[in-house]
Amino acid sequence: MEYNVVRDAKKILNDSSYVVKNPNQNKNRWNKVFGNNNPIHLELGMGRGEFIIEMAKKYPKINFIGLELNESQTATAVSKLGNTHINNLKMICADALDIINIFGREIDTIYLTFSEPWPKPIDERKRFTHESFLKLYDRVFKKNKHIILKTDNKGLFQYSLETLSSYWYTFKKISLDLHNDERNISNIPTDWELKCVKDGKPIYYLEARFDE
Repeated sequence: MEYNVVRDAKKILNDSSYVVKNPNQNKNRWNKVFGNNNPIHLELGMGRGEFIIEMAKKYPKINFIGLELNESQTATAVSKLGNTHINNLKMICADALDIINIFGREIDTIYLTFSEPWPKPIDERKRFTHESFLKLYDRVFKKNKHIILKTDNKGLFQYSLETLSSYWYTFKKISLDLHNDERNISNIPTDWELKCVKDGKPIYYLEARFDE
């Protein structure tokens, strides 16, 4: 996916009340950031924010955090919000590798929505379902582990099935073509997702759990 560069990205992020500027300072106190003890769901690599924003609107009793490394992408997500006030939504511009410095055992669900597939073997450790990332997630999940993944990349999907299974996750739902799945799996599509569907590409989906 190609990203447009937002010229005033830093200013947009600094001026937004949705963006948490020093997220490390809130480790083990995100319930205070939101002002409640509702579950916290985290999207890694939120891109332009379509998914996390609509999820926050749809589920007001869940707190949502979107994390994205790219400043322009994060700024685009912020710009989508305009003057709206969504109390259960925050955004962080940071590297996913930093999550253990940002969160304690506070996260209930992690979303991996159209993550970079990193297809070359040399880049395997960068995939969000590599064992090294699964070990990081262990340190931020509150108790039970819950991962939801969507991708248009068959290779990443197959890889994720293998790594999650090897890590003792069990699969609650798997779909090889989400938009034509007869089970009507609840879904909020991203712009990229809709483009893939329009081009006739299947969307792969999985929901995996590890209950302590």
